[in-house]
Amino acid sequence: MYTEHFGLNELPFSIAPDPRYLYLSDQHREALAHLVYGIKTDGGFVLLTGEVGTGKTTVCRCLLEQMPPDADIAFILNPKMSAEELLATLCDELGVKYPEGNTSIKVFVDRINAYLLDANSRHRKTVLIIEEAQNLRPDVLEQIRLLTNLETSRRKLLQIIMIGQPELRVMLSRPDMLQLSQRITARYHIGPLSGEDVNAYVNHRLTVAGASRKIFHDSDISLIYRLSRGIPRMINVICDRSLLGAYVEGKHSVDKRTIKKAAKEALGRKSILQIPEFRMKWLFTVLLLAAFGTALASLVYNHKSAISVSGGIINTGGAVKTFRTEKLQWPDGLPVSESISISFDALFRQWNISSYQPGSLATACKHAESEGLRCLKGKGGLNDLLRLNKPAVLTLYDEKGSQFYAALTAFDGSIATVLVGHDIKTVDTDGIRKHWYGDYTLLWKPPENFRIGIKPGYSGPEVEWLASRLSFFEGKTYQPGSYNIYDGELVKRLKRFQLSEGLLPDGIAGPETFIHLGDETGATGPVLAKKGDDK
Repeated sequence: MYTEHFGLNELPFSIAPDPRYLYLSDQHREALAHLVYGIKTDGGFVLLTGEVGTGKTTVCRCLLEQMPPDADIAFILNPKMSAEELLATLCDELGVKYPEGNTSIKVFVDRINAYLLDANSRHRKTVLIIEEAQNLRPDVLEQIRLLTNLETSRRKLLQIIMIGQPELRVMLSRPDMLQLSQRITARYHIGPLSGEDVNAYVNHRLTVAGASRKIFHDSDISLIYRLSRGIPRMINVICDRSLLGAYVEGKHSVDKRTIKKAAKEALGRKSILQIPEFRMKWLFTVLLLAAFGTALASLVYNHKSAISVSGGIINTGGAVKTFRTEKLQWPDGLPVSESISISFDALFRQWNISSYQPGSLATACKHAESEGLRCLKGKGGLNDLLRLNKPAVLTLYDEKGSQFYAALTAFDGSIATVLVGHDIKTVDTDGIRKHWYGDYTLLWKPPENFRIGIKPGYSGPEVEWLASRLSFFEGKTYQPGSYNIYDGELVKRLKRFQLSEGLLPDGIAGPETFIHLGDETGATGPVLAKKGDDK
C-alpha cells in the first residue's frame, strides 16, 4: 500500500475503532467523561448517541481501556433479538450456566441474579454494554429495564451502557418508556466535528501512524471538512482514498484534485465543491461582503469605536488593541535543533528560573523537578490549554512542514504571545491553529508531599491539601484535620469538581486535577490569562 511511500508505520485512516487513534475533541472528551462518570455510579443506565460514523464506538473502546480491574464486562454488538435471546447472550458473555434449550425468562433472570449477587459479594462490578441499541424492540428494552431492579439494599447490581443512533433518543422519549428514561444517570449526544477539529483530527491520526511531515495542507483539510460534513468515518474514507490516489500518481502530498476525486469515488455522489471555479469565487465574495456588512452594522448600532485596519484590529468598547498577524516560522539562520532549548528557557523564565542549561525535553523535565516543578505533556486544543492556564511549549510546523518548538507565554482575548526563536510574535488563535496540532508541554508546581494519582483509600498530608482546595472552590470553610483518608464523600466532591472543569470524573487526583485546583485557589506561578480576562 502507500505507507512506505509516505513514511508511515501503518494505515492512518482505518475505520476500525482503535483507541490509539481517538482524537478527543471537546465533545468526545465530554462524552467519555459522561461514560466514566456513569460507570462509576451505582446502577442505572448510561446513554451515548450520535449519527453514524461520529465516533461512538471508538469512545466506547477508549472507555473499556479505563475500566477498573474489578469490572466484568458483557458486550452485545447486535441487539436485534428477542428478550429470551438477549438474556441468553448476557449469560454467555458473563459465563453464567443455564439449562440447554431454556426459553424461560425466569430461569435466565434467576441465574443472572445469582451471578450478580456473587460478584457483588466479591466486590466486583458488572457492566452490560449494548451497541446499536436503536435496534432494541420495546419489549426487550422493558426487559433490560427490569434487570436494573436486581439490587441489594445499598446498590444496584448491574450497570448498563446503551450506545445508538439518534432514533434511540426518540424511542426513549415515548410515554411508555418513561420509567426507563428516568433511570438514565448520564447521557450525551455526539455531533459532527468542527472545521478546526477536522484539521487536528487528520493530523493527529497521521502523527500516530508515524508521519514526520505534513501530507495534507490546511486549505486541503478544509475541503475534506466540507466534503465529509465533519463525520469522522467519512473523513477516514476520503483521506484513505486520497493517500492511495496520491501514491498511485507518485505524489508526496495530497492536492485538492486528488481529494475531490477520492470523495467522488468514496461517497458515490457529486459535491457542491465541483461548482465551476468562477462561481465559487463569486459565491465566496458575496458571503464575505455580507459577513463584513453585518459586522459593520453591528458595530455602528452599538455605538462602538470604528474598526481600525492597520496590520490588525480589535476594538472592544472603545479600548483599541492593535496586533499584527505573523507567520509562526522558525527564523532563517538559526538551527532548528536549538528551538527546544530556547523555548524551555523562556518557559523557565516565566517561573523566574534562570539556571536552565540547554538540552533535550528529558533534560528540561529533570531540571524542572530539581526546581520543585513538574512537566505535563499533553495533546489537545487551545481550550484545553486555556483551562489549564499555564504557559507551554508547543510543537509547531511551518508552511514547509518542518517541525520546531515555540513558547506560548500569554493570552489576551483571542490574541496570543508566542516566543519563536528569539523573536516575540503576536498572533491570533487562527494563526496558532494553522501551525499547531495539539502537542504541548507545560510546567506546573505540585503541592507539598505531592503523589501522582491519589486514589480512594490513600492517606497522607496531600489528602488534607485536596480537601482544603475543594472547600475553597465550593465556597466552604475548611477545618484543618477534617480529612486524613481519601474516600467516601471526598471522592464524590472531587468527581463533581472534575466534571465541572471538563476533566474525566474518575475520582483520581492527577496532575491536571491538581493544576485546576491550584488555579482556582490562587496557587503561585505564571498563567496564560489573568482571571477575568476574556478567554
